[in-house]
Amino acid sequence: MKNIITISRQFGAGGGTIGKMVAKELGYYYCDKDMIIRAAIESGNLSPDEVRFFDEKVPREFGIGQSLFDFYNKPLDQRLFNAQKEAIRKVAEKGNCVIVGRNANIILKEFDRTLHIFVAGTEHYRVNRMMERMPGYTEEKVLEKLRSVDKARKKYCKHYTDTEFGNAAYYDLCLKSSTLGLERCAEIICDVARN
Repeated sequence: MKNIITISRQFGAGGGTIGKMVAKELGYYYCDKDMIIRAAIESGNLSPDEVRFFDEKVPREFGIGQSLFDFYNKPLDQRLFNAQKEAIRKVAEKGNCVIVGRNANIILKEFDRTLHIFVAGTEHYRVNRMMERMPGYTEEKVLEKLRSVDKARKKYCKHYTDTEFGNAAYYDLCLKSSTLGLERCAEIICDVARN
């Protein structure tokens, strides 16, 4: 039985929704961006404003004039990544959890009993899905947001983990929600986790 499930996802592909379905079905704790960020703030090293500003942004001049051994002199977003990494590891140590996003698949790569998932979808499907969740946005604005978030996730992943976001080599299972549907994706994940 896999009792630590990580879900990485393209923006709008439904990874968070699928994660909630899986957690409910398996009786696991569900942990997403908001919970991880809250834990990072509670660590006491970062303010809520600092976290909001630097969340998933790669520094432009990372490391220039910085000591790699002095935590407080590191760029803030490196501190944020480290705080989030620690929060993810603490959740995983307890087991029976579904963790969505934040490069948890790489952070937890040495943990046993893990199942690392990537959820993708066609651009058309993802835009249509997000149009329902972003009232008042034009299709062009939703598409722009979708591409922007995907690009930011790729850069963030490359910068902090030196891996490629969405590359199947870093996941145990890749699912296409636009083909399978959210419910079927959740069923497949639960089946694989149980067996």
